[in-house]
Amino acid sequence: MTPMKWFWSFLRKYRFMLLGGLVMTTFISVLAIVNPYVSGLIVDDVIQGGKYALLPKLIAVLLLVTLVRGVLRFFYQVIFETCSQGVLYDMRDTVFRRLLVEDMHFYSKKKTGDLMSRQTGDMDAIRHFVAYIIYAVYENLLLFGFALFMIFTVNVKLALCMLVVLPFTAVTTFLQSRDVRPTFQKIRNCFSSLNAFVQENVSGNRVVKAFAKEDFEIEKFNKENDAYMQAQLDSSKVWMKYLPVFEVLSYILNVVLMLYGGWMVIRGEMTIGNLVTVNGYLWMLNAPLRMAGWWVNDIHRFITSVEKIYITYTEDPVVKMPPAPVSKNRMEGNVEFKNVSYNADDQDIVKDISFSVKKGQTVGILGSTGAGKSTVMNLLCRFVDASSGQVLVDGVDVRDLNLYELRDNIGMAMQDIFLFSDTIEGNIAYGRPDCSFEEIHQAAVMADANHFIKKMPEGYDTIVGERGVGLSGGQKQRISLARALLKKPSILILDDTTSAVDMETESYIQSQLKKLDGQCTIFVIAYRISSIKDADLILVMDNGRIIERGTHQELLAQHGYYASAFYHQYGELPSEQEQEAYRQTLAGRRE
Repeated sequence: MTPMKWFWSFLRKYRFMLLGGLVMTTFISVLAIVNPYVSGLIVDDVIQGGKYALLPKLIAVLLLVTLVRGVLRFFYQVIFETCSQGVLYDMRDTVFRRLLVEDMHFYSKKKTGDLMSRQTGDMDAIRHFVAYIIYAVYENLLLFGFALFMIFTVNVKLALCMLVVLPFTAVTTFLQSRDVRPTFQKIRNCFSSLNAFVQENVSGNRVVKAFAKEDFEIEKFNKENDAYMQAQLDSSKVWMKYLPVFEVLSYILNVVLMLYGGWMVIRGEMTIGNLVTVNGYLWMLNAPLRMAGWWVNDIHRFITSVEKIYITYTEDPVVKMPPAPVSKNRMEGNVEFKNVSYNADDQDIVKDISFSVKKGQTVGILGSTGAGKSTVMNLLCRFVDASSGQVLVDGVDVRDLNLYELRDNIGMAMQDIFLFSDTIEGNIAYGRPDCSFEEIHQAAVMADANHFIKKMPEGYDTIVGERGVGLSGGQKQRISLARALLKKPSILILDDTTSAVDMETESYIQSQLKKLDGQCTIFVIAYRISSIKDADLILVMDNGRIIERGTHQELLAQHGYYASAFYHQYGELPSEQEQEAYRQTLAGRRE
């Protein structure tokens, strides 16, 4: 499907309304030839011929035609505006739905501001085309054709003289169309880049202020702004080059009428009334000639916008719903990784991961930054697909499960916490918007968030800022945890959820999580030993591999990475023998 066919799929729904609007436009264009013709009759028959009895009738015709054209113009403009808003609504809804099904790979490659420009500036260019350009171009082509025909009926020689202008207009239109299209592509790219830069700086304004980099960001903004301005100026140079030609060609028609038409009146080949009639048709010839350059600009802006939106829309997600998905409304929570590896951009992220977890067990995952801990959970949630091996939930490969049901059975308190610009209650209830307030309160109590929420001016009805601005890191973590707990999932993933809370709060949260024993499978990713030491299974990861596994006591006995981390965090140094064993383990792992 081409971009234009894709656009037509939205416009087709309103084709009968558009057809009605074009019929009205045609009728208005036909009526436009009446007033100049009547004006000529008034000059020849009334003023010069003395038939004054005709004057009231002719004036009535002028008034009636003007009134009908005004009423019809109002209605067809309403029709085209209604169609444009309908097309815009449908297209924006379709593109947004498409954005929601895109995967992490898509969003890792795209800038938020760039995607926003598709939903704003590019969509508005399409709306303008449907609301105005379609009928404006159609109406003016009709006016030009009808006017030329009527001038031929008045005087063939004069019409042929005016017709000479047409080839020059056609060539100029073609040249402008050829030159202006690349400039609009550059404008849309620069606008997207500028939009992305502003969005990024508004979102990251705290970092800018914290490092006092306002001047640096202003300098970067000026470069983006200058590039956008230059793209606009380059586009302006094109129409500055061609629009004067259109103006000159339109004025040539006036010169032809005044000189050649006046000479023909003097010679008696044409009456003054005929000259008035042709002069009345002249605006119908001038308007299309003068506006052709502007319409070429708007048409190419529309084409460029459709192409850019379509390119974004047609990017297929790597992670897709299987053709015949296995449906499981409520999963038990048994999880197994079988020789799972994952690589991205020619880099191995996770290598040969294998482990098995039964329903209701708690798994702790420990490792240095970049060890692949979060990636393992992303594979479980199917945010990304394994390059090799299998990730099984209840014995079924996650790639065969219904994607939405899989994720609906998983509750996540993510490392990168995102809170919506909503009330605290709304953020906690995001996964279950139909739940009762008692359930929200219970989840907040389990996450140790209830006490600080109650101290806020409006309690659970307090509006949090964008991304949780105004809350501390620990408060955001606890609201995120409450949101995950409220979902009552089969699998609960806590990705570094208590890193920003004090030890007392962490201890309380751990005691609350123990109440979930047997109810759901829990994965805890953490850097603190205290967060995972009571887990049924602890996995230690390094460089994308599982290097140690077992319970807390078993791992301490291995005198490896886990034991070293434990001793460093709890201030107990290992013996010489334990240190030597740890060094040998590291040396073996590096080999």
